[in-house]
Amino acid sequence: MERHNAQFSIVQPLEIMPSENFLQDTLAEELLELALKSGAEVAEVYQSKSLSKPIFFEANRLKQVETSQSEGTALRLWCNGRPGLTVAYGTVESQAMVQRAIASSKLNQPETIQLVSNSQPAYPDLGKKIPVEKMVEWGKKTISLVRQTYPEVVCTGDWECDTENTRLINTQGLDCHYTDTTLSCFLSAEWVRGDDFLSVSDGQTERNQLNPERVAQQILQRLSWAKENTQATNGKFPVLFTSKAADMLWGTIQAALNGKRVLENASPWAERIGQQVISNTLTVFQDPQAGPYSCPFDDEGHPTQDRVFIRDGVLKDFYCDRITGNNLGTGTTGNGFRPGLGSYPSPGLFNFLIQPGSLSLEDLISYMDNGLIVDQMLGGGGGISGDFAINVDLGYQVRNGEIIGRVKDTMVSGNIYTALKQVVKLGGDADWNGSCYTPSLIVDGLSITTKNH
Repeated sequence: MERHNAQFSIVQPLEIMPSENFLQDTLAEELLELALKSGAEVAEVYQSKSLSKPIFFEANRLKQVETSQSEGTALRLWCNGRPGLTVAYGTVESQAMVQRAIASSKLNQPETIQLVSNSQPAYPDLGKKIPVEKMVEWGKKTISLVRQTYPEVVCTGDWECDTENTRLINTQGLDCHYTDTTLSCFLSAEWVRGDDFLSVSDGQTERNQLNPERVAQQILQRLSWAKENTQATNGKFPVLFTSKAADMLWGTIQAALNGKRVLENASPWAERIGQQVISNTLTVFQDPQAGPYSCPFDDEGHPTQDRVFIRDGVLKDFYCDRITGNNLGTGTTGNGFRPGLGSYPSPGLFNFLIQPGSLSLEDLISYMDNGLIVDQMLGGGGGISGDFAINVDLGYQVRNGEIIGRVKDTMVSGNIYTALKQVVKLGGDADWNGSCYTPSLIVDGLSITTKNH
């Protein structure tokens, strides 16, 4: 196993003055030419430009409309076999940027140079831009639908159209680029009833179209379930994680599937390929063409791939960047992504999907004899260890297959690896929560603790 030394970069933020189009300017080509003339053997330029138009609502009314834009350029080169990286934002002074990258390379150890030399140069644009007026209309409609039923509720939210241009070019002949436009919205409804404060939130991320009725219906359903307060039962019971909450379970699984953690022997699944690791009801995969988090190529220029990581509970694959894949002997899986412009590519996911079942959320609820629904939570997942303890921010008690009210001051704890072996029912209501596409699911035997009133 190769040992990789820490790599250093010099990052210098500059004033943001975006260009009109990456393909209409020659900055990337200038940087590559100067890098070669300055002694670099090879070089690459990664450019990212974004234009965002967020619309904010506060206390049920339109508050403000903004436009924000940014542009960043990362130059990576190898000089005497040593990698160097520097980043600039906005206007770039090419010669100074090359000199900083070469200075950065002197701090690193030599490594084998491997750059992608061919790839599909141009990819179709993803998504379409929506006028600000339409976004405002969607926002007003969503709030109006909620307040028609609950006029005492106060709504806060934002709707956004974000367009990002990405280009990756190197001295080996690679030049690939695409434009991605996504729409997103988030709505929070606050309901004050005497000393009782309730906050229900939901949102969407999609391409081409948002659905105000669906967001409003999700909020209205939760408000209806929360009309009465009740007491959760202490002990071990089934817990239903809604699609909005279930992604908490999958952060640990994403970490366990990271090829770099496998190399470091930090993943508990490092030696488990071909073995059952979670419930046989679960299949976990990535899909380059799925949903608003589709992605045609990674930050190393490799085309992204369909990969099944777990099929029917059996571990099949890990995700890797180029270096990690070479060390594992599998090659890259097209998952080399930069955590930020000033970072080197490392194993990362662009989307993460759990194959849904066929049951509706109502079917899942009716299946439960005595249990808890978790819809919103405070606190994160369990990390690579899998152990977790979350405070339920919004949850409901179920008895005899029916919701009897909202619970407060309640905690759920357990271990994620164990929990995912105890999935007893899987919903057909999969939805995007960030880049994780997951259905609701019922996990048996989690510990529920609550304060006695």
